[in-house]
Parts: sequence; C-alpha cells; structure tokens
Amino acid sequence: MPEADTGNKPKLGPGRMVLVVGPSGAGKDTLMSALREKLEGHTNIHFARRAITREADTGAEDHETLTRPQFDRLVSHEETALSWEAHGLGYVIPKVYDAHISAGDTVIANGSRRILQRAADKYETAIVLLITAPVPVLAERLAARGRESRQDIERRLQRADLEPENVPNLVRIENTGPVENGVSRMMVALSLQD
Repeated sequence: MPEADTGNKPKLGPGRMVLVVGPSGAGKDTLMSALREKLEGHTNIHFARRAITREADTGAEDHETLTRPQFDRLVSHEETALSWEAHGLGYVIPKVYDAHISAGDTVIANGSRRILQRAADKYETAIVLLITAPVPVLAERLAARGRESRQDIERRLQRADLEPENVPNLVRIENTGPVENGVSRMMVALSLQD
C-alpha cells in the first residue's frame, strides 16, 4: 500500500534517515546491534524500533506488533515515517522518528529496498547502507539459522543480487569479515566517531 506522494512538500530535515538494507543472511541485524552498542550515549542518534504485523518472536527482531487493521489505518492516515509490505507482512517505521529528523538528529532503521526512492523523496538526507555478502556466504548463514527449507533459501538467494538502482547516497558494505570491520565501515559511511 503506497504512501501519499510528497508532492511539493519541502523535504524533511535537517537530520538524516539512514536505512540499512540487504539480503537475508547478510548480517544486517548483527551489524546494527553492534553499531548501536558502539554509539551508546550519542543522544542525537536513534535506532528505530519498527512495528510489524507479526507476533513477537524471541528469535527475531525486537518490534512492536500491529494488527492488519492498525497497519492499514496508520498508512491511510499517513501516520508513519515510512511503511511497506513484504512477505505478506506490513512494516512501519513510526512517525515519531520524523520529529528526531526535524530536530537535526540521525535515525538508523532496518529498511527495505521497496522504500528507498520514497525515503529519498521525503528526506533532505536519506542514506542507504546496503549490507551484502557473496551468495555462498549468504547460503551458509541462512542454512545455519535453520528457519527455512532448502527451497526457501534458494528463492531468497535468487533475489540476493538485486541491488537498488538510481538510489542516491547508497554505500555498499560487504560483510564477510569480523563484525568490527563492518561496523567500522558503517561509521565511516555515516561520518561518525566513537
């Protein structure tokens, strides 16, 4: 369900929306968790807690749970920072994070390739951190999770090399070494210091 076009509205700023995207198995959650730890105490950096139309699961991302009617209502009333649908679920980055961006802060969110153009249209500064890894590494990580069948993994890997096109401010980070290396590359991409 697309959000309303921003039309001639001025872009939201002066802060930054940072969207972390990439294929399953690339290590987005691991890197974001390590980055959050490293940046603890930075009051001008906020890690968005998404709302998703799925029940809480201890093995998955910490999120707010939404019903489908709640998701539809938020989207239709434009009460989200960003929203999208994927894999039969609705995802919301709550509107409260727009206030942080208006105040000049940085918001870092687990995003989706589906919303990159929308984010570029909405925010003065939208940065995309594309976390990736070679397909054999992705396959190994997905198999180790034990959550999907071999066929599900193959379907995911067929989409793994789809990189966003014509997206401004995109930084590609290959996540194949130690977590600290990936976090360092994220810090450099965002011009952040400890």
